This record gives sequence, structure tokens and C-alpha cells, in this order.
Amino acid sequence: MHTPPFRLADTTRLKLSGDDIADTGLRVADPCCTPAKVAVQNTRRRARLAELDGNLHCSIIGTCLSTHELRKLVPKFTGLDRRDASDLEIHHCAVELAIDGGAGAKALHKLLDEHYAAAIRRFDKADDDVALLALWDEALRNGDIPPAYWALMTHPYATLHVRQKAFGELHMLSHLVGAANRADIRRLVALEAENAELKEKVERQQSRLQEISMQRDATIAALNAQIAQLTELATRRTPAGDAGLEAELQHLREKLTDADQRVALHTSRREAAEQRVQQEQGAAAALRKSRDQALAQLKVMQSECDALEQATVDAAEDLNGADTRRASLASVRGKRIVYVGGRPGSNAALKRLVGAAGGDLVVHDGGVEDRKGLLAAALPGANIVVFPVDCIDHDSMNTLKRVCERHQIDYHPLRTASVASFVELMARLHPEHLAQLGNPPASAFCLRHG
Repeated sequence: MHTPPFRLADTTRLKLSGDDIADTGLRVADPCCTPAKVAVQNTRRRARLAELDGNLHCSIIGTCLSTHELRKLVPKFTGLDRRDASDLEIHHCAVELAIDGGAGAKALHKLLDEHYAAAIRRFDKADDDVALLALWDEALRNGDIPPAYWALMTHPYATLHVRQKAFGELHMLSHLVGAANRADIRRLVALEAENAELKEKVERQQSRLQEISMQRDATIAALNAQIAQLTELATRRTPAGDAGLEAELQHLREKLTDADQRVALHTSRREAAEQRVQQEQGAAAALRKSRDQALAQLKVMQSECDALEQATVDAAEDLNGADTRRASLASVRGKRIVYVGGRPGSNAALKRLVGAAGGDLVVHDGGVEDRKGLLAAALPGANIVVFPVDCIDHDSMNTLKRVCERHQIDYHPLRTASVASFVELMARLHPEHLAQLGNPPASAFCLRHG
């Protein structure tokens, strides 16, 4: 600044206010030569609704404002009818107003600020994005989502990363709410069907009770009419007939009481009959289920008996020198079968049958006397593995399945440890199926790891 063409006044001799003198006590320039003071303001402020990214408006409007509130505000700035417009149209127009940034956006912003003033004051305490995210996480745990979402989106320290994180978490919450609503809808449909059935049953019972009540009322009315007639006749007769009228009147009263008792008895019997019907229906369903299970088990046992009988006939023919190529156990000829579990008596019989048919049966008791470590070593090279489910421990069965799947060995569970179950399985397995087993592939078996 150029030096003025006049001498400045000595301000040290003037009585000045404290605002014109610096704290250091130095002389200050004349006010006419001092530049105007510029107030330094904080440029960080809360974002306006219209300044936010357009992709955030839908989530903010849908989460932070109810449809009732939007239905009162949006028609003031659009041509929508408040009563006829759908919720989707109201929401769509509110998002468009927020994007346009006009008076509608200002009204929406003002409404949101008024609703969530407390949350805005709470979030104003955050002085960086880390503290802001901490407040947001606390709101998520408490379930107070709408106030926290609006306060976070417009906060001065809400960076792009912070808004994207909040938007993503709100988006995933909407998926969880939708899945829960679908489950609630399914339960509601089932409950409505059950409710309709119960209502129909109650209506039938009410109709029956109403019918019984109408019959009782009709009977009472008829008896009252008879009583009235008899009373009128009694007043006209001589005193000599009063005794007979009184007796007839007492008889009618007793008849009326008896009718009431019969109605009550029939009502209690009907209720007891309905209860017995429900109990009988449950018992019938249980009996049907038990019968189906018994029939299935009978069918299996019949097939086992047939197979055992056929094997016995084939063994008899074999002893007589007949051709046994079509025998039930001929399919195991030249095959190596591993039998795990069972009982000693039946296992010995099975070993003799398979040996007589030209096969090789390797028996392992599943760990009772034989070491379980030998179980995995006996499986490689086997054509088929068989084990009875009623005579084997779970550990051996799980180990057996795992090793068979690893070495691609066909395995079959038996219903029982009987000879009949084994013979039925061998007869049921088609010979071509066993032939396909052939020679098993080269095994990568390890004595240590199985």
C-alpha cells in the first residue's frame, strides 16, 4: 500500500477501545488505513438432501420417512392425488423432488431435520469418520436405523467410504427383512387356513346348538301354552276338578324339566363324541403308519425267505450234481467279498455258502476281537463290502464307508446279520452288476492313513 500524502495521527495519545489495540501493546494503524476484518468461518457443514448422490435418495426416503408423512407432503409439490395415488407413486415422486433440489427437496430436508434432531445432535459430536462409523455401528446394534442413517448421510465428516458402508449395510438389512417377511407370510397363510377350518367347525357346532336351542324353546313354548290352557280350564271348572288339574299341571312341569335334562344330556354326549372322534382319528393314523411299516418289513422278510429257500434248493441240487450256474449265489463266483460285523454263528455259515459258490468271504467282526486297524487293510482288492446295520458299531461303519468311497468299492448295508439278509442281497444284485465290478482299480491304499 502506498504511503498516504499526509502524516498519520499519533494514536498512542488517544483513548481507544480494547478492540483497536493489539495484545502486544504496539501502535496500530489508523482505522481508515486498516483493511476490513474478514471473519474466518468453518467451511465444513452438513450436506443438503439435494447435494447427496442421486443413488442415495431412494434409500433415505424409503428408510427415514413413512408413507403417511410422504402422502401429506408430496402432493403439495406435485400433481398427485393424496388419496388415489399408490404408495409406489408417492415414493417415486418424493425421490424425484429430492433429486431436483427445489422447494420440495427443501421441505423434505426440513421434515427430516425436525424428525431426527436428537440424532443429528448426537452425531455432531463425531469429529472424524472413525467416530462417525462408531456411532453408526452402535445404532445398528440398537436397531435405531432411520435417525442414524439421516444424521450420518448429511454429516460434515461423512466421506464417500462412510456413506457407501452405511448404504451397503442398510441394503443387506433390507434383504434380511424381506426374507423374514416371506417366512412370516408363509406362517400367516398356514394360520389363516387353520383359522378358517376352526371357524367352519365352530359354525357347525353353533348351528347344531342353535337348532337344539330352537327345539327346546319350541318345546317350552308348547308346554307353556298347554299350561296356560289348563290353567284357564281350571279357573272355569268346579273345585272338585282342581285336584286333577293340579296333578296334570305338575305332570307337565315334570315333563318340561325332563326335556331340559335330555337336552343337556345330548349336548354333553355330542361333545364327548366329538372328542372321541378326534382321538380315534389319531389312533387310526398311528395304526395305518404301523401297518405300513409292518407290511414293508413283511415284504423284506418275505423276499429274504424266498432267497434263502432258493439258495437251499440250489445247494440241494448242487449236492445231487445238477448244474448250478443259475443258482442264487452263483453271482459271487470268483469274487472277493468283505463282511464286517455280524455274529460268529451266521458269519461261519455265510463263509461256507460263499466258499461253496466259488467266492471268497473275508470276515471282520468290526473291532470286537479283530483290531480295527486291520479293517482298512482288508478292503483294497475287494469286489463288494457288506455290513449288517444291527450288528456293527458306528465308528466301524463310518470308517468302512469312508475307505470304500476313497477306493471306489461298492458297499451295501444289510437289514440284519442273518443268513437270509445276505442271500437276499446277493440274489437282488444283478449278475451283470457284479460283473461290472470286475477287477477293482489299482488302490492307492496306505497302511498308516487308510
